[in-house]
Parts: sequence; C-alpha cells; structure tokens
Amino acid sequence: MSDEQLERHVGELLRARQLTLATAESCTGGLVGHRLTDVPGSSDYYVGGVISYANSVKQQLLGVQPETLAQHGAVSQVCALEMARGVRRLLQADIGLSVTGIAGPTGGTPDKPVGLVYLALVAADQEHCRRFVWDGDRAANKARSAQAALELLAAYLHGCQAVK
Repeated sequence: MSDEQLERHVGELLRARQLTLATAESCTGGLVGHRLTDVPGSSDYYVGGVISYANSVKQQLLGVQPETLAQHGAVSQVCALEMARGVRRLLQADIGLSVTGIAGPTGGTPDKPVGLVYLALVAADQEHCRRFVWDGDRAANKARSAQAALELLAAYLHGCQAVK
C-alpha cells in the first residue's frame, strides 16, 4: 500500500467507525499530522495534534510526568504512552497516537542510539507501544517513523470492532 493509500485507508476506517484521532509528535515534527491532513475531509476524524519537541511541552500540555522524564527519558516506552494518553485527553479524541525518538544525526547514546523511536497508541479499550531503531539519515528516520505510526493505527483499526 502506498503512503497516500495508507492515509486514505486509515481515514476511511476512522470515519466508518466514527472515531476521532489526535497526535502527539516529537521527533517527527508534525509529519504524521501533515500526512493525515493531506487527505480531503480529514477534519471528519482528525481533531489535531501537539508537536511536543521540548520536554516542557510534553509535561505542560500532555501531562508527561517529571519522574518519567527523569527516570526513563523522553525517548522511552513510558513517555510515548503518557504522550498518547495526554493528547487523547487534551483534545478529547477517541484515539491518541504519539511518536518520540532520536531522528539524528546527533543526540544518540550507546543505550539510546540515533534512530531509536517509540510509537504509542492509546484508546479506551487498548494501549500499544512499539519500538524501532532506524538506520537512515534524519529525513529517512522521520519518514519511517511517520509511516510506522500510521501502520500501527491501521493495525489497531483493523482489529477494532467497537463503534460509538
């Protein structure tokens, strides 16, 4: 499925299930939201997003706990889940989708290398988090992360039976 087909497909699934989506993005800088809004009529299901690049924004807008950042860091499963929960709550959406990671080329450590990304999806009935380590340059890492986030959303929606 091409990138454009994926955006249209998740939009059709969201619309059919009468579900709304909100995004919280860090390393992708709004790329997921951009791709979603490239589809005409996406305002039917996409309520908006927060580009939470700074930790202060993660805390103040999304409710990421200071302890999470101190103990696990912004690039962690715990932070990704808190971001998805927070954007879902903040924008009153059915689904919160988040991306946090290290796009590169700098910022990596032995424990958290460049290309490390966590994606989280939070809905009323489920929570999912996936970890990836990409090996591309900054642009490729961002693109792969946005693609993987939309794939996670599609996988959830294919398994979702509940309609409002």
